[in-house]
Amino acid sequence: MTGRPGAPGTPLRVAFFSSYTGLGGGETSLLALFGALDRSRIEPVLVCPGDGLLPARAGALGLDVHLCHWRAQSVWFHPALSARSGDAGRIGALLDSLDAGAIHSDFHALPLVVPAASRRGLPVVFTCYGWWFRPKPWQRAFYRAPGLRMLAISEAVRRGFIGPARWIDPERIEVVPLGIDPEVHKPRPGERTAARTAFGVPVDAPLVTLVARFQRVKGHDVFLEMARTVLDAHPTARFAIAGDNAFGVAADEAFRQRVLSAIEADGRLRDSVHVLGRVANPEHLVAASDVVVCSSRFESFGMAIVEAMSAGIPVVSTSVGGPSETMVAGETGYLVPPERPDLLAARVLELLKDAGLRDRLGRAGRARVLASYTAAGYAARMSRLFEEAAGKAR
Repeated sequence: MTGRPGAPGTPLRVAFFSSYTGLGGGETSLLALFGALDRSRIEPVLVCPGDGLLPARAGALGLDVHLCHWRAQSVWFHPALSARSGDAGRIGALLDSLDAGAIHSDFHALPLVVPAASRRGLPVVFTCYGWWFRPKPWQRAFYRAPGLRMLAISEAVRRGFIGPARWIDPERIEVVPLGIDPEVHKPRPGERTAARTAFGVPVDAPLVTLVARFQRVKGHDVFLEMARTVLDAHPTARFAIAGDNAFGVAADEAFRQRVLSAIEADGRLRDSVHVLGRVANPEHLVAASDVVVCSSRFESFGMAIVEAMSAGIPVVSTSVGGPSETMVAGETGYLVPPERPDLLAARVLELLKDAGLRDRLGRAGRARVLASYTAAGYAARMSRLFEEAAGKAR
């Protein structure tokens, strides 16, 4: 028996519920957390509603992985209906077999997990990854449940989740930024030529990279407009887009097709933009880039930005959401307003012209990640939170 807090030296078993089975930023951060946790202190267990890249990668890390079907809950969920659903019953039955001492949940599983956990006296730690999960009036009592501890991955997410009504005390939601492994996302100057060759990018061309799943909020269309302006001044520049429709959403696939059609219809883009799809090791592409761009209309956190900074690559990003917190404008990269491809292009061109500036910003970016955004630091903070929650539940 390993889960419930008991004898000294016994690890606390924590069941992580993820409604997503693909690999987006949140799921990548979970894998980084799993890899960094001290297993003598915290024993993570992953629970997903089906197969996918996330459970496969977690299994490869040695995690105990369980598949338990549930229907993802929407922002409009009704707590009483969710609690009486068959999905909540299945989750409860699984909890009976897991011997967990604490639970971590994403939003889409939370309305099912909380009632199942409360019946068993288990604390739940909820990480909010997006401001759009803002509670509805009929959900207020649900979020005040005594066994529920709430986290937000950025101050922007916390502010958005609370909303203008501010019926939740902001102090109840702790901001816990995500972390990455700086040994995976590190400068790789000696691998630049091999990485570019592997990705089909000319070795000597200036390379500007976007790493993002296909979704309108990620601004691939804005990235292409930026690329056109950069090409006007720098015709030899090349652009890489890494990512796919990570969650199989129809609207995201329609957006992806529009982006691909726009590239195909423009001869200059067709010759200069490399659409790579899902890349198994994007850290090699990022480290071989000259500039990484985040063209998003909003970012809750911006894992790709932090990974680029860790690799010593300067970032030009829109300023809405997490990037305005993780980046220091003018020191680790540049921030511009959203929907301004002209300003993105101006900053990219400034960086492409000045290798010394790129190096200075890149070094500052890595130093910032090492100080504030490592997986080890994230794991230590989360471990403390889980242990505190489990202690209060006893």
